[in-house]
Amino acid sequence: MRLGVFLVAAGFPGRPPGEVLRDTVEAVVAAEEAGFDDAWIAEHHFMSYGVCPSAATLAGVALGRTTRIRVGTAVSVLSTRHPVDLAEQAAVLDQVSGGRFLLGVGRGGPWVDLEVFGTGLDRFERGFAESLDLLCAALERGEVAADGEFFRFRRVPVVPAARLRPVVACTSPGTAALAAARGLPMLLGMHVGDEEKAAMIRAYDAADPGRADASAADQAGSGQAGSGQVGLDQEDAPVCGPAGRRDPGHVAAAVGYVADSTARAVRELRESMPHWLEPGLAGYVPVDGRPRPRRDVPAYVDFLCGTHPVGSADHCVASIQRTAAATGLRHLILMVEGAGDHARTMENIRRLGAEVLPRIR
Repeated sequence: MRLGVFLVAAGFPGRPPGEVLRDTVEAVVAAEEAGFDDAWIAEHHFMSYGVCPSAATLAGVALGRTTRIRVGTAVSVLSTRHPVDLAEQAAVLDQVSGGRFLLGVGRGGPWVDLEVFGTGLDRFERGFAESLDLLCAALERGEVAADGEFFRFRRVPVVPAARLRPVVACTSPGTAALAAARGLPMLLGMHVGDEEKAAMIRAYDAADPGRADASAADQAGSGQAGSGQVGLDQEDAPVCGPAGRRDPGHVAAAVGYVADSTARAVRELRESMPHWLEPGLAGYVPVDGRPRPRRDVPAYVDFLCGTHPVGSADHCVASIQRTAAATGLRHLILMVEGAGDHARTMENIRRLGAEVLPRIR
């Protein structure tokens, strides 16, 4: 089982964005010291939900402060940037970090970002597959060209070269099928529970019958899924199943928060998280004026606490084991900032590393 931290760079009230960004880097350093496998940084624009507008840039800073832990983006938004530009940036980080950079990408949403960056709603609604294919081509080959609906340019060399396998944020069966067709792992969000995650993995497998057959045979023989690693070269990616199918290496996000008792952990997050989520979620502004779905924030916090490893160390271990058994997932990343206080976040990382990690590996 692989465990990482998921850092939203959450803009809790009263915390200057610059301070939050510096603290995010310190959290990556603490995660390395605590024994986590990786750290993933979120990207948001024009909102307090997350105050990091360039996950790749902040990942680069964190990579420079660490020596072992892998650091990635969760996710870089393809709908608002050129995929070859992102591939070049990823290649730089891959080269200078000794292969420790991880690239997560997603489509994003129909937000005002599309207007500000000039890519438009059409790119969001129809352009994700083209963007993803161009990104992968730039990462896999020494040169790249395009002649599509959204990108047209002559063949150019890709310098520096890198062979990265991005992970794709998936919130619908359609995106899961897209990732499956390209042999890319999924990143599943913390806003859904084990049942929904398992359903998304089934949709992924159904889009590739060969993988589904191999996965079924492998689980029948071993009782669990393999432990894939995101970001490896294709030749080095783990292989599982009698048909030699590579384990896709899906990753799932969850809230992770440990306290002396489950009641205390839940109480602390119920007190802190609404102060972040109420204004943060309101920052999602649709570019075309469409109604924005609204969450019942207290109910959402209750869902997060009841679904994810939030509680005593024993409860957190049991929750992670339950998710692994229900979904076959072997790689979870824990959102550790829920208390909204930097000192408590650092304590949470240390306690998870000392009290939980050794018991689930």
